[in-house]
Amino acid sequence: MAAPTGMTVTGAVLRETGVDRPYDETRPLTQETLHLDPPGRDELLIRVRAAGLCHSDLSTVNGDRPRPTPMALGHEVAGEVVGLGEGTARGDGDHGFAVGDHVVMAFVPSCGVCDPCRQGRPALCEPGAAANGRGELLAGGRRLHDEDGEVHHHLGVSGFSDHVVVSARSVVRIDPEVPWDIAALFGCAVLTGVGAVVNAAKVRPGESVAVFGLGGVGLAALIGAVAAGAHPIVAVDVVEEKLELARALGATHAIHSGDDVVEQVRAATAGGPDHGIETVGSATVLATAYAATRRGGTTTTVGLPHPSAELTIPAVSLTAEERTLRGSYLGSCVPERDIPRFVALYRAGRLPVDRLLTHRLRPDEINLGFERLAKGEGVRQVVVFD
Repeated sequence: MAAPTGMTVTGAVLRETGVDRPYDETRPLTQETLHLDPPGRDELLIRVRAAGLCHSDLSTVNGDRPRPTPMALGHEVAGEVVGLGEGTARGDGDHGFAVGDHVVMAFVPSCGVCDPCRQGRPALCEPGAAANGRGELLAGGRRLHDEDGEVHHHLGVSGFSDHVVVSARSVVRIDPEVPWDIAALFGCAVLTGVGAVVNAAKVRPGESVAVFGLGGVGLAALIGAVAAGAHPIVAVDVVEEKLELARALGATHAIHSGDDVVEQVRAATAGGPDHGIETVGSATVLATAYAATRRGGTTTTVGLPHPSAELTIPAVSLTAEERTLRGSYLGSCVPERDIPRFVALYRAGRLPVDRLLTHRLRPDEINLGFERLAKGEGVRQVVVFD
């Protein structure tokens, strides 16, 4: 099948970071008409159906995660394959696709040949990380243009657009029965949160878990802990509505964060959880999670604090208490393996991902959505493209 020609698309473009709030008034993201090049070799043209708002997007908007601009944002995406670049057709290799496939994008493309990829750790793909940092696709360069030149890609996806060109190495086929707005959440919130529990922390049945921060990723970690058979499960946040939802999703204890949160978490878990999961992206919250975790336990962080933030912990505790502190990016997942199995668990009623979706937005409501996210309101918001 011949690759389609370039096309005109509408995308949400960030031209300046660190714009003052409220975002629904200052409108840091603008809906712009862009030119999208056709997919090259090992690339796909995707019609975007739904794209979630994530703190990783917000941290680009507010400047906590510096990225090159102008940039077309969005990385938590579900869509439909509508065009095939050379080498991507079904039968051309492991990453074969067909027009009409329902897919989810992973926000780190994996080259498959660098050392981390060969070790089964595609989240640490070196060429993928380098391309993401430059705002390019895995093969190099950018496929988006405005009248002044190139527009950078966000994490190889740029999913707040009606159509995108992405590396086939960023794309995973999914069960077509999953609704688009739910499917999008598997690209980041579920991949990161559930993955942190089962892949990084390796939670076993009967082990105790405390989740610090109940956004989309945190609540995904919580339902992952429930699915893994953890007990007790403690949820920690400052927003009462999120604590109520955590209880409904299976938390045995819900604690409003405050000065005595370490003591409360330890009391709820008979001395501290086996696993502390930090999802906020705050060095202060990570220090709290570490302090609450029991001797011999593991503290896992998936948050992305500002690059200048530093963490101070008692160094002796690592040895004398046999403690483990580890990071998890992309849920330490292999997306081609994990996204389908997480979707299967959702379909089986084991992962109630639909409970995480609190708002559906039109593309022109995206700044309102980011202001809501900055306030800590709601859980996961999804832009739906008709």
